[in-house]
Order: sequence, then structure tokens, then C-alpha cells
Amino acid sequence: MLTLDQVKSKSSARLIGLHPVVMAAATVLIERCYTRGVPILITQGLRTIAEQNGLFAQGRTQAELNAAGLSSVKAQPDKPKVTNAKGGTSYHNFGLAIDFALLLPDGKQVSWDLKRDGDGDKVADWTEVVQEAKALGFEWGGDFVSIKDAPHFQITFGMTTSQLRAGAKPSEIAMAKAKAIIDQLKEEVKEDMSKIEELEAIIAKQDERLMDVEKRLNISGKETYAINYSEAITAAKAVGAITTSAEKSKLELNVIQMLYNMGLFAKGDK
Repeated sequence: MLTLDQVKSKSSARLIGLHPVVMAAATVLIERCYTRGVPILITQGLRTIAEQNGLFAQGRTQAELNAAGLSSVKAQPDKPKVTNAKGGTSYHNFGLAIDFALLLPDGKQVSWDLKRDGDGDKVADWTEVVQEAKALGFEWGGDFVSIKDAPHFQITFGMTTSQLRAGAKPSEIAMAKAKAIIDQLKEEVKEDMSKIEELEAIIAKQDERLMDVEKRLNISGKETYAINYSEAITAAKAVGAITTSAEKSKLELNVIQMLYNMGLFAKGDK
């Protein structure tokens, strides 16, 4: 199983350039999803104007791009349409949005399967991520009216992209309110992680105990019987209680010795 640090490291490069509050929210989102058994990968954060225009070109003809004032952008009519936002009209362009995918157990592959239930809790992993994101103050692209954008989250601070293009910044009050929610949920993550670590310690200790029991009882059957069992083994074989003196577990040897001591095998009978 991937550790939280391993999961977070896979998204770190894509958090660069995000608004500090959005970066904090994205980090806590990764942490909270991890505690629910749903590791995620941030696939995109800050997006350049050129990158946004490239996405806008998908599913559109050159005539449509020309009409949108993007005559210098190459049309990609054979691709599916993915956004109605051209450069400067997406919150990605201002570091206020992220896209994500489900990180699969191998830590290398991702999934956009909205119905996947990798943690087996009868709730779709995607739904769990959306729940956590909304709790942190993110708006979800799956709620958009025009084009649904299931992997998309954004925190707008109540601002439009027109205001952001004009150079306006989120207010201190809006940022403080958002940060307060994030900080509160981050503390809950610490508590959850502490519980997880306690459970992991208990499991590790139980594993040690099981290994010790297996060793003492020789459940694996790999240890041969000691010399002091030989008389009991010989007697048991002589009366047909066992058919061979081949390798036996310690548990078997103890039972044979106990029955021998009770006189159920004729001592000395060869």
C-alpha cells in the first residue's frame, strides 16, 4: 500500500503556481481522501492561456475559432469538445482550479471511472472525493450546467474570470473564510492519521504475536521433531496411531507425546 507521503509526492509538481489557499485545499483533499482509502492524483493545476486555448480548440472548426477571436489557434474538429472556456476564461488560468484522477494501487496508473469502488465500502470512490472537495469549499465541475467536468474542482472566492482578467484579487475576508474551513478539516486529518497509525501499530504487534505462535507450534511443519519425541513417535507408530515418523509440526508432536504419557501407546512397544 502506498504511504501518504508517496501519494502526495506524485501531485506536488502540479500544485506549483496555485493560489496558496487553493494549494492548501488541494493538499488537504489528498490527505482526507487517503484516510478514506481513496488515493488521488492531481492531474492539472495552473494552466497557461495557450494550453487553455488548445483545449478550447478540441471539437471546434477553424471558423468557430476565428469567430471566438482565436484565428492563430489550430482547430481540432475530430476531437471531442471538452470545454467552453477559452484562454483567460478558466479558473485554471488563475491558479484557482485543479483536475484529479483516482490513483490505482500500483501507484502508476490512474482511473476516471466514476463508479469504481476500490476501497470496497459500497460508495463510489469518485463520490467520496467529491464529498471531501465540497466540504473543503471547492465547487465541482460535475455540477456545471453546460459541459459537465467531473474531474474539475475550483475555489473562486466569489470572483468572476472577468474580474480576475482585469487584475482583481480575492478579498482578505474571502480568503480567511476559506482558509478557516481548510485548517479545521486539516486538524481532522491529523486525528484520522493518528488513529490509522495506532491501528497499524496494533496490526503489526498482532502479526508479531501470530508469527511467535506459529513458531512455537510449528504450524508451518518445517521443523523436525526433537530427539525427546522419538520414543513416543516409535510407540505411536507401533500401535498404528501414525503410519510414518516423517516430519511433523510441533503441535502434532505435542499431541503424540501427551497420548503416550497417558499410556495410550504401549511404552517400549517396538
